[in-house]
Amino acid sequence: MRKYFVTGLLVLVPLAITLWVLNLVIGTMDQSLLLLPERWRPATLIGFHIPGLGTILTLLFVFATGLLTRNFVGKQVVHAWELLLTRIPVVSSIYSSVKQVSDTLFSSSGNAFRKAMLVQYPREGSWTIAFLTGTPGGDVKNHLTGDYISVYVPTTPNPTSGFFLMMPRADAIELDMSVDEALKYIVSMGVVSPEYVVAASKNLKAVPPQI
Repeated sequence: MRKYFVTGLLVLVPLAITLWVLNLVIGTMDQSLLLLPERWRPATLIGFHIPGLGTILTLLFVFATGLLTRNFVGKQVVHAWELLLTRIPVVSSIYSSVKQVSDTLFSSSGNAFRKAMLVQYPREGSWTIAFLTGTPGGDVKNHLTGDYISVYVPTTPNPTSGFFLMMPRADAIELDMSVDEALKYIVSMGVVSPEYVVAASKNLKAVPPQI
C-alpha cells in the first residue's frame, strides 16, 4: 500500500502543482481586464466572466506592441518614451537597470544563460553547475589579468537565487547539455540526471583542479 501511495503522489503532485501555477498565472493576467472601462468588460457585456480572456488579451497586447515597435515610426516613439523616462528621478534608475537585464536575457543575439558550465564552488574539489552570463566589463576588467568569464551559480532547489562569480575561463568546463537539462538537474538536486551528465562526470578525473 505504501508503494502504491508513493506512486500516486509521484503522478498527482506534479500535475497539481502545474495546474496551480497555471491558475495563478491566468488569474493574475485576467486582472488586466480591470484596466478596461467597466462598460467594455466581458462581465458587463455578456453577463458573466470568461476565465482566460484576460490572458489572451494580454498576449495580444504584447504581440501588437512588438509588431508596432519593429518599424521605423515605432522605434522613434519608443526612443522618445525612453528619453522621457530617463529624465524622471528614481524612475530612470529602476527603468535603466531593468531594461539592461531584460535586453541581456531576451536578446536573440545575446549569450546570457546560453551555456551550462561546470565550476568548482564553494571550494576546490567541490563541483557545481553554473550558467555563462558573459564577460566582466567596466572598470572590473581593468583589475583582472587574463581571460575571465562571468557565471551565475544558482541555488537548489530554487534557481532564482544564487551567486554571481567572475573566474578564469580555464577554471570552467563547458558542458554538453542544454540550459533546460541543467536546470532540471539543479532543481531536482541531482535526481533527474541527463545522459550527458554521466559522460561529463567520467571526464572529471582527467581534468586537474584549477582555482
